[in-house]
Amino acid sequence: MSSGVTMDREQGIFALPVDSEHKATAFPIFSMAKPHMRAFHLSWLQFFSCFVSSFAAAPLLPIIRDNLNLTATSIGDAGIAAVSGAVFARLAMGAACDLVGPRVASAWITLLTAPAVYCSSIADSAISFLLVRFFTGFALANFISTQFWMTSMFSPPIVGLANGLASGWGDLGGCATQLIMPLVYDLIVRFGVTNFTAWRIAFFIPAILQTVTAYAVMIFGQDTPDGNFRGLQKSGMKHRDKFSKVFFHGIRNYRAWLAALCYGYSFGVVLTMNNIISQFFYDRFDLTLYNAGIIAASFGLTNIFAQPGGGVLSDILGQRYGMRGRLWGWWIFQTLGGVLCILLGRAGSLGASVATMLLLSIFVQASCSLTFGVVAFVSKR
Repeated sequence: MSSGVTMDREQGIFALPVDSEHKATAFPIFSMAKPHMRAFHLSWLQFFSCFVSSFAAAPLLPIIRDNLNLTATSIGDAGIAAVSGAVFARLAMGAACDLVGPRVASAWITLLTAPAVYCSSIADSAISFLLVRFFTGFALANFISTQFWMTSMFSPPIVGLANGLASGWGDLGGCATQLIMPLVYDLIVRFGVTNFTAWRIAFFIPAILQTVTAYAVMIFGQDTPDGNFRGLQKSGMKHRDKFSKVFFHGIRNYRAWLAALCYGYSFGVVLTMNNIISQFFYDRFDLTLYNAGIIAASFGLTNIFAQPGGGVLSDILGQRYGMRGRLWGWWIFQTLGGVLCILLGRAGSLGASVATMLLLSIFVQASCSLTFGVVAFVSKR
């Protein structure tokens, strides 16, 4: 009797039904209910803006390389730098989320990397271009805070769906930037601005978007259903961990290392494709900048259903077959993604290349969500 009354009172505090940890057990996708659904929409919007910024250079590379006299090697190095920046930042982001909460951690990395996006407009050499790509790539660490935040807000039966939608819609920034940047560039050129000046001005659009979403997260977001980390730690409701303790707990967990290696494949393919796919079609099939951007955008467009679908599939397999089902689904999708990587390199026509690229996108994007359908259960800490 008393437990039922307690649960009724807990339900009354929140707009959505919750479990014993106050995590939402429902996912009304068009709701802005605080704190669960508001956190969802803020997280994917911020991650979306960071994706736009991180890959804003990719669709304009044919213009940028002519302006800065970039070689194929320097372009490749800049792409590696962007990915490397994301890797280093993600290593720190997990610990930052544990210590200060996903809201503060994600907002601060977004604000700290925004100057690098602004500075892209003044890059004047291969080295400076590499450096701005490297520091801009740090913003992609927001993926970790997004998954951390969703896991804190939604119960295990639907956490795969929440993670898949948040990451998938955020990754749509990789699609959007392939469309936005060429359009912004063309619009600026039509006002009589020279080509080599227009691409520089275009970078202010993603920089401003990134800055605005960071402030929105800080002002309107909340770390957990029960409040922000700082308030909970002050009140004694949440234990304040030390960085060293959090760090060593993480690196000693072999399951975390296995998940990281597998995820490194799937998301590594996503990052690589977003960096080079527009230039690949532009050069190999002699397309216009606009048409190459449209084809490249279709790679990220599959995120509308691929990553959310991967999360839903993980939840379904988990409910029916337990953890073994989640793992088998994850393995199958990653394996098929690897096969499609090989086939894309062997495709000889434009039609075959586009078709293979789309299939590859579906499987690697879904693999990302299948990964985090498992990661939520690696450790309770």
